[in-house]
Amino acid sequence: MSRLDEMVGEMCPDGVEYRALGELGTFYGGLSGKNKYDFIDGNASFITYMNVYKNAAVDIDVIGRVSVADGEKQHVVNYGDVLFTGSSETLNECGMSSVVTTRTDGTLYLNSFCFGYRFHEPDMFMPDFCKHLFRSTELRHQIIHTAQGVTRFNVSKKKMGCVKIPVPPLEIQREIVRILDKFTSLTAELTAELTAELTARRKQYAYYRDKLLTFGDDVQRMKIGETCTIHARIGWQRLKRAEHMKSGDYLLVTGTDFTESHEVNYSTCVYVSEERYKQDDKIQLRNGDILITKDATIGKVAQVQNLPKPATLNAHIFVVRSNDASRLDNRFLMYYMLSGHFMEIVERRKTGAIFSAITQAAFSQIMIPLPPLYEQKRIADILDRFDTLTNSLTQGIPAEITARKKQYAYYRDKLLSFKVKNS
Repeated sequence: MSRLDEMVGEMCPDGVEYRALGELGTFYGGLSGKNKYDFIDGNASFITYMNVYKNAAVDIDVIGRVSVADGEKQHVVNYGDVLFTGSSETLNECGMSSVVTTRTDGTLYLNSFCFGYRFHEPDMFMPDFCKHLFRSTELRHQIIHTAQGVTRFNVSKKKMGCVKIPVPPLEIQREIVRILDKFTSLTAELTAELTAELTARRKQYAYYRDKLLTFGDDVQRMKIGETCTIHARIGWQRLKRAEHMKSGDYLLVTGTDFTESHEVNYSTCVYVSEERYKQDDKIQLRNGDILITKDATIGKVAQVQNLPKPATLNAHIFVVRSNDASRLDNRFLMYYMLSGHFMEIVERRKTGAIFSAITQAAFSQIMIPLPPLYEQKRIADILDRFDTLTNSLTQGIPAEITARKKQYAYYRDKLLSFKVKNS
């Protein structure tokens, strides 16, 4: 930071000039006149919407294909161009930028839902400087204010021309790029290491869990439908979205409310009326209930604990209750339902190609082991400790990555804030 301050003081003693995009360059549109068949087995490369949206610098390795005829008039993307998403359902996601920082031999086009910007004098700006600049908080604030709409927001190119950016000397741009690129590189390395660590720990946990839950022929087995009561909501496919209330006295639990630690996150639940809650008392939830999703994403498992309010289920979940607590421990049952042994059987019994599901009848026939109760509790205690360790990593790693991103954003905005010349 001190070296950069010295450079700014020496080269820009009176501040840095800010100029409007409309003065510095021109905007151009993406592909035009294309239909869905032009994107099947195309002969040319184009930059996709998600490539622009996700990446501060265009990922040249993730390119779409489109058919472009000889002599067809389409705008070509150049090295140094700044690309923007044209619209979004969310105001804060409008006008996301991505800069072409890599030179390519081939011709590149831009998808029709984005637009590009090209400087009149490309040598005024380093593309790697622009990738940081156009995603800075100040620039994002200006760009968002160019969007208009109600349910979908569209960026106005005319208003984009009024967005002002700093024009520091190239030496200062180069120093800022050096600092921020080093920061992002270290963050990327840390993210990769943490993600690999988390993946390894999860595999290790799954291995020991399944090993603990592997039993020989000497252990009794019963169908889950014989040792447990299984219920599901019937007829709720007709439940209207308007009946999902934002507040109330009766919670509606869905599969999206299941956490990585196999609990229910009650804060994400919607609510239903008392009438809907009382419609079926068999699925009025109790502490200790085991829940498993039965269609779409099959096999997500959670245990109901510490219910803050009366709660019920949507139509996509089985509730499983042990008929005899002296023979089957709930925590043991939950862990066995999470095991590879159990899920392998579920996979074999599910039906449907596009929308897969497992019926209650098929689910009830799955055999589960019943070792002595003291052994069930011992296994559950061990897996509780494994689960706690794994989930502390699951929560801690994303938090660490988020903290690093916030740290980068803080220094990026600080480095890109200049005294305005002649202000």
